[in-house]
Amino acid sequence: MTADTPAMTIAALRPSDLPAALALQAESYPPFLVEAEAAFASRMTLAATYSLAARRDGVLLGYLLAHGWAEQSPPPVGTVLAEGVPSEVLFIHDLAVSSAGRGLGIGEALIGHAFQGAARDGLRRAELIAVEGAAAYWRRLGFTAAATSGALAEKVATYGPHACWMARDIPPSG
Repeated sequence: MTADTPAMTIAALRPSDLPAALALQAESYPPFLVEAEAAFASRMTLAATYSLAARRDGVLLGYLLAHGWAEQSPPPVGTVLAEGVPSEVLFIHDLAVSSAGRGLGIGEALIGHAFQGAARDGLRRAELIAVEGAAAYWRRLGFTAAATSGALAEKVATYGPHACWMARDIPPSG
């Protein structure tokens, strides 16, 4: 970034970000993984949300949908989430970066910010389903493929043929 390049900011993903986030989601994922507005928005309104936006000059460059959730219990794609599920782990549901934001470290920055908040709130583990061949990216961020039960493997399979269940510890805040 040069001196005349505006700085990127990371802050909470807001309802006003929904149109841009939904457009970015549609660009980033195959149709069977694209969620409707109600399902997407429900992840942003949970009490233990770590959903974040990366912006430059007010333009959404990337977003992270992440929230506290029950361990080894990913919600099905398209589900509208409601309060009441215990926050045992940080579940990383979705990470997307625009073509204009690629190569700027946005994904890593969003995950780092979410980990800080989760650690502060006492969450010690993060889980995700890597889709569409993204497991290599997540490995670079410290995630490893994790063992799954039969029921969990069935849920993971609904995220596509190359889906992979992954997890990693969250470093303590401090």
